[in-house]
Amino acid sequence: MHYGTPDRVPLFEEGIREEVLEAWQKQGLPASADLATLFNYDDLEEIEPELDPIPPITRWSPDKAFLDELRRRLDPNDPRRLPSNWRKKVRRWRGPRQHVLMLRVHRGFFLTMGVEGWSSFTEAIRLLKDDPEFVQEVMEIQAKFAASLANRILQEVEADGVIFSEPIAGNHGPLISPRMYEDFILMSYERVLDVVERFNVKTIILRTYANARALLPLVFKGRFNTLWACECNSKAMDYNLLRAEFGRGLRLIGGIDEDVLRQNQESIRKEVDDKVLPLLAQGGFVPLADGRVREDVPFENYAFYRRYLEEITQG
Repeated sequence: MHYGTPDRVPLFEEGIREEVLEAWQKQGLPASADLATLFNYDDLEEIEPELDPIPPITRWSPDKAFLDELRRRLDPNDPRRLPSNWRKKVRRWRGPRQHVLMLRVHRGFFLTMGVEGWSSFTEAIRLLKDDPEFVQEVMEIQAKFAASLANRILQEVEADGVIFSEPIAGNHGPLISPRMYEDFILMSYERVLDVVERFNVKTIILRTYANARALLPLVFKGRFNTLWACECNSKAMDYNLLRAEFGRGLRLIGGIDEDVLRQNQESIRKEVDDKVLPLLAQGGFVPLADGRVREDVPFENYAFYRRYLEEITQG
């Protein structure tokens, strides 16, 4: 991520769930097989503090009483905010560490606004238009909380990067306008970014989903420097085109179209050659499938993909 001279390119695991392993076992993968011994995975650990209100909020009301209650339920000093076995994990992270450690610091606009389904989504969109002051106050409360919690954690743990999660788009584009995104969301992130920079965390990641392309010029004119696009529109979010537009200031994680893993080995080879080789030559890039591997990806295809990725990155 810093355009240095690492011994190798890290190869992270995509998140293989139990149901995927069960499907692969029906295709001949031994039940005792350990993927970590079959493929080269570099460990990536994410610190996942509890960023939701405690207890959860079941009913929203755009008034002062609600905002006061939201503040109470977003207490950064609540011990339940920290992952389980916190002290033990801190001792482990402070010791000699050979893996990447990242901290999740924000869950994005819609989750902050309590969106869990269609009705709450439409209410959040309505509030952007009809009560923008309320939305700004909610985002500011979340930002102040997230900044305090990040400060609490980074005082104890040295993180290699921080992640702002932003599930804000569909396949055709963002669900709010770039102007609204800048005014309501990016502005609220500044408080969190101040904390991150104070602890000298250099890799600041926006993890997007679907097609957030229209928002990227706003995001990467500021202090964000890394994009991790997941389950995305591969044409709109093409990493080679994004690097050409934004230059080396934009670091990248992912970029390999997970849908190609459902096709054939020649398609997989072409996808890796076209997407990975040019970016590897430039640096500031960690190759990875852009989504979680699902049950309909044949194990033979997955094995070919991982071994070919190892071959071109470490050969």
